[in-house]
Amino acid sequence: MVALAGWAGAQDAKPKPTVARIEGNIFRPAKLEPTEARISTLKVADGYEITVFAEGLQAPRMMALAPDGGVYVTRRAPFNDVHLVRDADGDGKAEVRTKLVTLPDVHGIAVQDGKVYLAAVRDLYVAGVSDDRTFTTPEKIIDDLPDAGQHPNRTLEFSPEGELFLSVGSTCNAAPEPNKENATILKISLDGQKREIHASGLRNTIGFAWHPVNKKLYGMDHGIDWLGDDSQKEELNEIKPGAKYGWPFVFEDGKPNPADNPAESTGKSWSDYAAECESPVGTYTAHSAPMALLFPSVKFFPGDAEGDGLVTLHGSWNRGTASGYEVVRVKIDRNSGKATFSPFLSGFFVKDEKGQFGRPCDLIEDKDGSLLMSDDSGGRIYRISKR
Repeated sequence: MVALAGWAGAQDAKPKPTVARIEGNIFRPAKLEPTEARISTLKVADGYEITVFAEGLQAPRMMALAPDGGVYVTRRAPFNDVHLVRDADGDGKAEVRTKLVTLPDVHGIAVQDGKVYLAAVRDLYVAGVSDDRTFTTPEKIIDDLPDAGQHPNRTLEFSPEGELFLSVGSTCNAAPEPNKENATILKISLDGQKREIHASGLRNTIGFAWHPVNKKLYGMDHGIDWLGDDSQKEELNEIKPGAKYGWPFVFEDGKPNPADNPAESTGKSWSDYAAECESPVGTYTAHSAPMALLFPSVKFFPGDAEGDGLVTLHGSWNRGTASGYEVVRVKIDRNSGKATFSPFLSGFFVKDEKGQFGRPCDLIEDKDGSLLMSDDSGGRIYRISKR
């Protein structure tokens, strides 16, 4: 809970002190084994089912489809590699796994036009994709991305027009960044020679995607820690070119972060700063830790559900009771533009055992319209398909 007094502006005739009381909690669920019995208790939305596609991967993170079948999977430190995982016999479960490349701190991956782009903390690489789905030797095209700090996990996505976007998280929980490229989404030329800040004030927008109906870019941002169990809520933002999204000074609908006063570095009050920033189109439970945002095709969400999205929630630690450890469905109203969330896949957190057997991470759509979801805690990739 946050109680705040003294929303004083920099130009107030009678300045007031900032007084806040914040209660913070830590609860890290125990790590449980993803046994068949536990997996059988997972609850998925009516009309869908979940099965294990690959296991024994230890810590699979981000994924991309390989040409002509299979999926590329990155694994961050201590593994620092990319694997190709394939279901060669078509039984619905991968039995072929090939290590393709080792790169320090590799995380983000995107494939387009016969090339694969791989993002590490400060580096961006490009490699060719060979006929056998392997990579040519990666070429480093950027070596000066911002430092990592608290949020080192760079992610990559191609826009529908073929432009490359890269998310750069903040180095800290909440404080002004000396490097303007931190806490942003960057747009980068395919040769790495040019880049620009597309949007800023985004603490850690790992998952972002373009809506298939309205064609707008959306991203799920991680809220600030240590503002209480229910603050800051996770934000779904419509990402507009050149827009600011509040971090580190304001959040949600312009609420102030009492620990960081914009007057000290910008000369503006919290309310004046908030007026310059975009508010989210929707919010979800605080500290759930959103990872992937995906708008599946009509193969997965047909009819009136076209354009609905899914968000993986990695799970909380800075909360008295657990949040996240699930996948939620997001619907963006076509008239108001506002978003609402509803359950889609849950059960990885086991309340009675105070533990979890899975932390949903990335989410991609396979060519047959099913979805693949990585779990970097249970070491598995799950397949979610229509019944």
